[in-house]
Amino acid sequence: MNKYLKYLAISLIAPTIASHSMAESRSWTFSENNNRVIEAQINGGDPAKPGDVTIDFFGHMAFRITSPDGLKVVIDPWRNDPSGYWGVWFPEPFPEIPVDIVLSTHAHFDHDAVYRPHATQVLERLSGEYKLGDIKVTGLADKHMCASKGWYKWTEVDEEFGQDFCAKENAMHMDNYIQVIETGGIKIAHWGDNRPVPAPHVEAILETVDVLIMNIDGSQHILSYEDVDNALAKYQPKVVIPGHYYTKGASSILTTLSTADEWVDQQTNVTRLKTSRLVLNPNKIKEMKNAVHYFGMNHTRE
Repeated sequence: MNKYLKYLAISLIAPTIASHSMAESRSWTFSENNNRVIEAQINGGDPAKPGDVTIDFFGHMAFRITSPDGLKVVIDPWRNDPSGYWGVWFPEPFPEIPVDIVLSTHAHFDHDAVYRPHATQVLERLSGEYKLGDIKVTGLADKHMCASKGWYKWTEVDEEFGQDFCAKENAMHMDNYIQVIETGGIKIAHWGDNRPVPAPHVEAILETVDVLIMNIDGSQHILSYEDVDNALAKYQPKVVIPGHYYTKGASSILTTLSTADEWVDQQTNVTRLKTSRLVLNPNKIKEMKNAVHYFGMNHTRE
């Protein structure tokens, strides 16, 4: 596509992209309130106390975690690129669901629609610890993957941006913050788009997690299969949940992503989930090791 046609295409899809890509807060228009947060502050809670933890998949890398006491956290809600440069990745905007906390791992459009959910609290790129009721969140500051190993070398766009994505003094959008959510006696780590080998202080915490949500797709857009396998061998989580793959109905083929089917088919301990919801309990998973739980095309908008 020549330059003229490229910009023509962007101009034609820009209105659709803009309607799905708003980044500004509209919290003043929401009907929800912080009553549940106040109650959690008063009553407290123990994130280490065993209980049922619910994980819902919204497609791409967006997940909702619900604690035993009912507190809800959404991680990495998505939107389309507001500039139009990357095209329409998501046919529909992220659903406006009520939650207590929204988290994002980094400042890329497919992870940072933090103002789409009706969230009482927005913790964007959290580093350090935050506790509310029976939920504890630990943000681990590290770096985004900077050199794609897949067939689509999207990181080579750094030359067009006039940046070096792998430079020590990188632009902010190449930072990443792995989020570790502890609730119901389970530690869940959400990888974001982190580089394959995090800093040693980050790895030390990852070695303690029970559930690891990782970027796994056939295009190897963020992590190669080798990267994933090496991480699982090192961290030994009880449960592995693939994310950041093509999810029909939630994401578009314009993402250039593939499904996670190929990698999943190579694993020996796999549960192919029949719905968009997974319920975990520490007593049920305590004997598991690298047990893959794959949502496939199942995703929710509620």
